[in-house]
Amino acid sequence: MPTIDPSLYLRNQSTTRVPSSELGKDEFLKILMAQLSNQDPTSPMEDREFISQLAQFSSLEQMMNMTNSISSLVQNQMISPVIQYSHMIGKDVSYQDYDEETGKKLDIVTSEVVSVSQYEGFAVLELENGKKIYADTVLEVRAKEAKEESAETE
Repeated sequence: MPTIDPSLYLRNQSTTRVPSSELGKDEFLKILMAQLSNQDPTSPMEDREFISQLAQFSSLEQMMNMTNSISSLVQNQMISPVIQYSHMIGKDVSYQDYDEETGKKLDIVTSEVVSVSQYEGFAVLELENGKKIYADTVLEVRAKEAKEESAETE
C-alpha cells in the first residue's frame, strides 16, 4: 500500500502572511469566498448583493487590464523614433518625390537609407541620394537583396 508523503500535509505549509499594500483580484476573491462561507444560514446573502459584488470584481479586473495596457502604450511612446526606425538602415525605401518649388508630384524614387535622425519628435531618414524624408512618407521598404534579384531577372 502506498504511503503519503508527510511533506504534503497542510500543517507543513507555510502560514506566514506577507502584507501587501495593493488589493488585487485574488484578495477580492478571497474576501468574497470568506463572506460566502461565513454567512448566516438563516439570512443568506441576497442574489442582488452577490451580483453587485461580482460586477465590482469584473470592473476592477477591467480597470487593472486597462492600466497595464496604458502603461505598455506609454513605454512604447517613450522609445525614440531613431531606435524605432534604425532597422531601416541599409534597406531600400521608395517614396513619392515632389518638386520643391511647385509642390507638383514627380516620380516614385527608390534609394538606400544611410542614417536615421530625429526632428521635432519625428523620424527622418537620410538617403543615399542625399535626400532627407520623414519615415511616414515611405511607400515601400525592400531589403538590398530583393532589389539586386529583381534587377537580375529583368
